Amino acid sequence: MMMKTKSFHCSIFLLLSILLLSATLSLCHHDHDHNLRQCRERCEEKQKYQQKRCLRDCQEKYGGTGWESTEEERETSHEHNSRWEEEQQEQQQNNPYFFDEENFNDRFRTQEGYIRVSQRFSKKSKLLQGFDNYRFSFFEANPHTFVVPSHIDAEYILYVVKGKGTISLVNQENRETYNLERGDVLRIPAGTMLNVVNRDSKQKLQFAEFFQSISVPGKFRDYIGMGGQNPESYFNSFSGEVLQAAFNTPRDKLERLFGQQKKGMIIKASEEQIKAISKHASESHQKRKERLSSGPFNLLQKSPLHSNKYGKLIQVDGNDYNQLQDLDMSVTFTNITKGGMMAPFYNTKSSRFVMVVEGQGYFEMACPHISKTQQRGQRTQEQEETEQEGVHYQRIKAQLRPRTAFVIPAGHPTTIVASKNENLQMVVYGINARDNQKNFLAGKENVMNQISREAKELGFNVEATEVEEIFSNQKESFFLPGPQQQQQQQKQQKGEEGVHHVPLSSIYDFAAF
Repeated sequence: MMMKTKSFHCSIFLLLSILLLSATLSLCHHDHDHNLRQCRERCEEKQKYQQKRCLRDCQEKYGGTGWESTEEERETSHEHNSRWEEEQQEQQQNNPYFFDEENFNDRFRTQEGYIRVSQRFSKKSKLLQGFDNYRFSFFEANPHTFVVPSHIDAEYILYVVKGKGTISLVNQENRETYNLERGDVLRIPAGTMLNVVNRDSKQKLQFAEFFQSISVPGKFRDYIGMGGQNPESYFNSFSGEVLQAAFNTPRDKLERLFGQQKKGMIIKASEEQIKAISKHASESHQKRKERLSSGPFNLLQKSPLHSNKYGKLIQVDGNDYNQLQDLDMSVTFTNITKGGMMAPFYNTKSSRFVMVVEGQGYFEMACPHISKTQQRGQRTQEQEETEQEGVHYQRIKAQLRPRTAFVIPAGHPTTIVASKNENLQMVVYGINARDNQKNFLAGKENVMNQISREAKELGFNVEATEVEEIFSNQKESFFLPGPQQQQQQQKQQKGEEGVHHVPLSSIYDFAAF
């Protein structure tokens, strides 16, 4: 009898638990639908160009939780997402400062790796004509590979994104060989013959490179001696009699020497060959603190210039590494924590060339040189000639992902935001770096706080106390919580209004009673 009573009580408790769980799910479903409708209604109040993104955010926030949406809602969501994607694609295609994968071309590619170089800046936009001496480049090589020796008629700075490599720099007087690792910065002087190996047996070797041409603006060429048919050796350009005289060697032996290589620029190497090339290399850590060294400088070993829980910025310039001094350049590694952002800023005299190496996000920039019609390619020469002088800033925006890049001209207010799912990591090359000042426009340490109360009042036509209150609201500096993090923090502070939460643990405890 007691067993039946106990079984009966358990059944009642189980039934009550199921009913309570069903009621809770129904209530949450109702709250979800209510919140989604409210979110969409708020979107309708926004300006037209903001509505698409707003509706997409609503769908992501309230439509991706596992609840079934109606066919109409799914069609509406798909339509809004498609329009938003089209808008983003149009913005990026017409963005004069942004370089996606379509703006990079293969310089060399084999089964073992590739070198991709950006198009000339002036070809991308006439606004970038002043930077035509510079180019972006990405390099990647598979484990245990060898890059055929060559020299280039350009100065360039490489940053090791990933992996472990060995590089040999050769000139008439000597050979310097260095082991490279993540974070190493190395200047390659123009005309230096070099070869690279990936000495790791499992991980790929990746470089982000920034070139400065020295002869033809925006153009540079590889000069390959130890090649053959693929890659072609420049020795094959000389006549047979000249080569025979120069090397004091019969023609047949020369033809064999300069005709055997057919595997391409990046080729597989044996473990023994890799070890032999790397045997006498200097470790990069031996050079990190030697400012006058011609070897690599490990950027990641330096103390951050700006750092908090929302991001970190580490920079090296000619004061730290003399190889950057005569180029008047800086190299920066920036890591923005997922959901974080860099406070809006501008550089006083240095233009920055940003290469995304990991993560996703977006950047926004205020540009006074371009109008909406010009951005869409609809502006005529007559309009440019007759345009009255005025102040208008076009918002330039693009989505960021690995192997994309963008330019921040000096003076242009810019912000960079990481996605909510992963950190955004970038290597930044700065030109005209000497005496540059980075001025932040928001955050606790922003340049606006240095302006007098009277100037603020006159400039904004608002009471100075109101101006100062707004510019003092943000307590973080340099790196800030991004838009989504900011909304989440405000939501937590205010509390969930009208939303009832019943912890599932309580339900399970009740059922187990």
